[in-house]
Amino acid sequence: MLHIKRGAARTSTSNMQNFTDAADRCKKKPAIAPGSELSRCRSCKMSILQLRQTIKAFLPATLILVAGCETEPTGIQNAKVQMAARIAAEPTGDYYIGRRYFKPDFKFWGYLRKPGQPWNTSQLVMLNEKQKLAPDREALKFGSDNNYEYKLYGRFSGDKVYEPASNRLYPEFVVTRFELISTNPPPIFKSQFSGRTEAAQTRYVIEKPEPEF
Repeated sequence: MLHIKRGAARTSTSNMQNFTDAADRCKKKPAIAPGSELSRCRSCKMSILQLRQTIKAFLPATLILVAGCETEPTGIQNAKVQMAARIAAEPTGDYYIGRRYFKPDFKFWGYLRKPGQPWNTSQLVMLNEKQKLAPDREALKFGSDNNYEYKLYGRFSGDKVYEPASNRLYPEFVVTRFELISTNPPPIFKSQFSGRTEAAQTRYVIEKPEPEF
């Protein structure tokens, strides 16, 4: 006949009761509602989608900004600032601003524009020197003043003069007086930013001032 001690029986019964209570607590623990979990997943997906759309929207602008910084060196930016300041400071008057543009094979003198106007409004002209010789011709040093900037007094005759090397007609300007402004003005031609090699290659190319100037 098997004898069981009372103390051991009470311990076994107590352990069984503890296990039963724990099981009941697990059953009563609230579960996450399927609908709430689904809503949370959808919210996460929407946040990720919005983030992707934001990145796509800003990426092109960022690339353009970076490209702009890379393609426009500091020297060009400074030249634009200097040119804008110079033009803004020009007083109005009955004269023209001229930039000597010497090409050994061509007969035109250079570009003329009105004071206060940008260089992209200028005209490439042929000079009528009957009243006043151009400075380099007067000094018998043709082309020695290439890229110099002058004040020119005179008038457009209204005629066009044929230039044989370019096979084009250019407006005639009857000059009466020159005043030197600068022997080293800010650049206005693309080749002036590209070094001597490219400038030499443009000997037979008639450049125009850049639109920004």
